[in-house]
Amino acid sequence: MSDAYKKAGVDIDAGDRLVHRIKPLVRTTQRPGADGTIGGFGGLFDLKAAGYTDPILVSGTDGVGTKLKIAFETGRHNTVGIDLVAMCANDVLAQGALPLFFMDYFACGRLSEDTAAEVIAGIAEGCQQAGAALIGGETAEMPGMYPDGEYDLAGFCVGAAERGALLPLHEGSDAIRAGDHLIALSSSGAHSNGYSLIRKVVAEANLTWADDAPFASGKTLADIFLTPTRIYVPLIRPLLESKLIKGFAHITGGGLTDNIPRALPDGLDMRLDDTALNIPPLFEWLQAQGKLSDADLRRTFNCGIGGVLISSDEHTNSVLDALQQEGEPARVIGELVAA
Repeated sequence: MSDAYKKAGVDIDAGDRLVHRIKPLVRTTQRPGADGTIGGFGGLFDLKAAGYTDPILVSGTDGVGTKLKIAFETGRHNTVGIDLVAMCANDVLAQGALPLFFMDYFACGRLSEDTAAEVIAGIAEGCQQAGAALIGGETAEMPGMYPDGEYDLAGFCVGAAERGALLPLHEGSDAIRAGDHLIALSSSGAHSNGYSLIRKVVAEANLTWADDAPFASGKTLADIFLTPTRIYVPLIRPLLESKLIKGFAHITGGGLTDNIPRALPDGLDMRLDDTALNIPPLFEWLQAQGKLSDADLRRTFNCGIGGVLISSDEHTNSVLDALQQEGEPARVIGELVAA
């Protein structure tokens, strides 16, 4: 390679070594429709081999946000890749589509092969959880754009659903209507939203990420706030296949307040049962320490609820039974009403 380019801060050889290093990780995400290899100019996926007859493709893109700052400050990079996949795959799932393949974009000022490999290992783990093939990506080394030790991540997920099976259901005899129930799926923590506020609250409390969490015995703040976002594909896939749900809201930025209405047709609103929310100690601590109103808390954080399913009264018990058999402590937290 050109020594001049290397002296300018770009090490092409390091990038090539990274590609060879992560190839075994990529192969672990192989699934029907994708062969689990990388290295070409584009990633390929065969919808017919994946078993679809008349599919609609659904795409989503997202990042991890300022949660990355905690990874930089602690040197713990093994979970943010899972977050990256989760934020994209759960959004695709909200349309009733199952993830097919994923691509990532890793940008840094100077490439650390070890850090990048750790991040991509997390991405591969997330893809395995989501059932998506990691078919390619891009590693961009851009001297002067990022401080040493820092990087940014973006992800791109494509899923598919058979025509007529997309969510939310706004038309037909099975459409979402008043009286339908809202069923909560637990989060694993703050997931990947609200971290600018979380970092501010922790700093103003004069705490570090290595300090014990005041609300969780035996865990540090880093343990809590680097817990990866849950990927709901394995939990929801059987419900989609059995047509037991009418909609799914992924609770991300905007919290409960803004995300549930995104799944509702015009003319409907939600009525939440405050007593059923069961807000975990993590969020109670953030509310007290940050002096947040109930409205601010619900609009910033998931409050312990990472996803909300919409089901008819007829199917609610079946949905709850199916989820509880999988160990998910699902519960009804409200219903839909006329706006």
